[in-house]
Amino acid sequence: MRDRADFERYVEQRSARLLRAAYLLCRDWATAEDLTQTALAKAWLAWRRVGDHPDAYVYRILVNTHNSWWRRMWRREVATGELPDLTAPGVEDTLDDRDVLRAALATLPPKMRAVLVLRYFEDLSDAEIAAILGCSEVTVRSQASRALAKLRVDTAMDWSTR
Repeated sequence: MRDRADFERYVEQRSARLLRAAYLLCRDWATAEDLTQTALAKAWLAWRRVGDHPDAYVYRILVNTHNSWWRRMWRREVATGELPDLTAPGVEDTLDDRDVLRAALATLPPKMRAVLVLRYFEDLSDAEIAAILGCSEVTVRSQASRALAKLRVDTAMDWSTR
């Protein structure tokens, strides 16, 4: 993958997944769009060095950029407004479950959150996650285990009361 056409194909094929991963990391669609755009811009600058399998490289850029923004406590305006009427039956429960999951993910430190997002939402292997985060596979497994244990004891994740 060394030319502009390859990069454009990559963006067309992977941008939705990158955006979803970015959203799960930062929990805000506008910030996720900025994060995805920034990661892809950085990837474009290094595209000749990326190689034939760019996912790990681009996910690493995504996670590192998010961590950099988080460390600087970079914040943007949060859009507010009225929510649309929910007409489909059961939508409220699904939205409540999503809100609980997002709130629970928000309680985790950035590295634990990144491990869970990459493992369970992006379906990456421990080796791929380790390469993205620049750590060992053992660290990935321990971070995932600790994150899941933290979520289990969190009362917000007590599904039995729902």
